Amino acid sequence: MLRMLTYGNRTGWLVLAVLFLLILLPLAAVIIQVLLPGVFFGKLVMGDISLLLDVFRRPLWLASLKNSVLLGTGTTIIATIIGGAIAIVRARWSFPTAKLLDMAVWLLIITPSFILAQGWVMFASADGLAARWLGWTWLHSLIFQPAGLIAVMTLSKFPLAYLTVYTALEWKVDRLGEAARLSGATPWTVWRTVQAPLLLPAFCSGAMLVFMDTVGDFGLPASIAAVFRFPTLPYSVYSALYTSPIRFDMAGALSFYLVLLIALAMAVQLYAMRKSRFDFLTSRATRSVAKRPAKGTYVFVLGNIALLLIVIGIPLGSNFLMSVSETASGAGGFTLRHYRELFTGDGTLLSGLLHSLEIAAAAAVLGLIVGFLIAYVLTYSQFKWRKAIDVISLVSLAVPGIVLGIGYIFIWNQSWLEHIGLLLYGTPWILILASVAGAIPVITRIIVGAMAKVPAQLLSAAQMQGAPFTQRVTTILVPLVKGALLSAALAAFGASVFDLAIASILYPPNFMTLPVVINKAFEDLNFGYAAAATLTGGGLVVLIMAVLELLFRPKKKRVRSSAYESHT
Repeated sequence: MLRMLTYGNRTGWLVLAVLFLLILLPLAAVIIQVLLPGVFFGKLVMGDISLLLDVFRRPLWLASLKNSVLLGTGTTIIATIIGGAIAIVRARWSFPTAKLLDMAVWLLIITPSFILAQGWVMFASADGLAARWLGWTWLHSLIFQPAGLIAVMTLSKFPLAYLTVYTALEWKVDRLGEAARLSGATPWTVWRTVQAPLLLPAFCSGAMLVFMDTVGDFGLPASIAAVFRFPTLPYSVYSALYTSPIRFDMAGALSFYLVLLIALAMAVQLYAMRKSRFDFLTSRATRSVAKRPAKGTYVFVLGNIALLLIVIGIPLGSNFLMSVSETASGAGGFTLRHYRELFTGDGTLLSGLLHSLEIAAAAAVLGLIVGFLIAYVLTYSQFKWRKAIDVISLVSLAVPGIVLGIGYIFIWNQSWLEHIGLLLYGTPWILILASVAGAIPVITRIIVGAMAKVPAQLLSAAQMQGAPFTQRVTTILVPLVKGALLSAALAAFGASVFDLAIASILYPPNFMTLPVVINKAFEDLNFGYAAAATLTGGGLVVLIMAVLELLFRPKKKRVRSSAYESHT
C-alpha cells in the first residue's frame, strides 16, 4: 500500500505541474493583469484591488452575476433530472430509434452553442419560421425571457448529464437489488434505496458539467440576449475585451467571480461524495444489457421522436433551411448554391476543416492521457494536493475560452521564450495546448465517474503479486473503464473541433480553422454559406466519431461470454 501511495504522489506532482502550466498559469496571468496592468508588456503599474468589489456597485456587473447564477442553477437542476432520467431509461430498455438518441446526444455536445442559439432565434423570433409557417406567434414571448432561456439551455446541456449517468450504468451488481427484493422491498424501493444512491457520483458529476458549461457558455446566451437583454458574466467579459477601450482589468475581475461560482459548486459536490462509499463493483458484476419492453414499445418510440424533434429538429433544422434558402429571410425558393460554394472557392473551408481535425485529434489524445492520470490521482491516491487538482482541472470549463486565450497570449508571447524555442504564440501548438486545457474537465469528469466504481483493492491485490504500475493500469483499470475512455476521447475531439472562442483569438496567420471560417461568414452576413459550412463540417465530424465508436467500443457479446465463463 505504501508503494501504491508513492506512485500516487509521483503522479500527483506530475499532473499538478501539467495543470499549472496549461490552466492555472494562464488564468493567473489574467488576474495579475488586474493587479499589475501592463506587466506582460514591459510596463509596471499598480492596479486597484477595489475593482473586485465593483461587481456589487455597477448595475451591469451585478446583473451579469445574478443572471449567471440564475441561469446556471435553473439549467443544472432541470437538465440533470431530464438527462439522468433519459439515461436510466436508455440503459434499461432497447427500442427502435434508440440509436438515434445516442447520435443526438453526441451531436448536441459537438455542435457549437452559437449554432444552436441561431437556430432557435430563426425558429422562435417574431418573424421566424414558427410564426411564418406554423402561426405560433406566442412562441416568441415564451422563449425570449429568462425561463425560456433556461429551457433552451436545458435542451442543449442535458446530454452532459445523460452521458455521465449512462456511462455509470455500464456495469451492475444485481445481487444488491436481489437482496433487497428478498427482504420484501418493492421495485421502486429497490431503485430509490439501492440503485439511485449508487448513481450519486454520476449525477453529481453530470450536474457539475452542466453547471460549469452553462455559466461559462458565451455563444448561446449572447445570441438569445440579442433579442432580449440578459447579460451574463461571459458576455460582460467579452464586452470588456471587444469594446474600446479594452478593459483587461474588468475581464479579470469578472473571470474571478466565474471561478468563484465553480468553487462553490464543487464544494457542494465534494460534500455529497463524502457521505458514502461508491466502489461497489465485485467479480460478480455484469455488463448492463438493454432489454426490449414487454409492451408499450410505441410509447418509447413516440416519446423519443418527440424529444429528437425538439432538441435537434428545431435548432439544426432551422440552420438546414437557412443553408438551402436563396435569401436570408427564407423567401425566394430553395437552392444548393451555398453548398457548391464550399468546394468552388479558394479552398479556405477545406484547409480550415483539416486544421481543426488535426488540432482536435492531438488535443483528444493528449487530453485523454492527462485526464486519465488526473482521475487516477483523484480516485486512488492520498496525494495531499488532490483537492487542488480537482479544482484546477474544472476551472477551464467555467472560464470562457476568450479569457483563457488572453492568458495564453500573456504567457506564450514573451520575447525570452524565442531564445529557447518555446515562443508558441503564432503557431498551431498554442491552439493544441489551449484545446487540451479546455478538454480536461470533460475528460476528467467522465473517467472519474467510471473509476469511482472500481475498488482500489483490485489494484492493491495486483501490486501485492508484483505487478508494476503500468501493468496494473493497462491490464486492470483500462479494460474496466474502456467505455468511459472512449466516451471521454470522443467528447474532447468533438468539442475541440468547434471551439470558436479559443480558435478566434489564437489561430496563427494563414492557419484558418473551421469555426473561424464559419464565424467570418456570419460576420459578413453570409448566413447561407455559414449554415452550409456548419452542417457539412459537423456531419463529417459525426461520421468520424461514429466510425471510432464502432471500432473501439467494447464488444458486448465477447464481454458477456467472458463474464459467463468467470461464473462457471
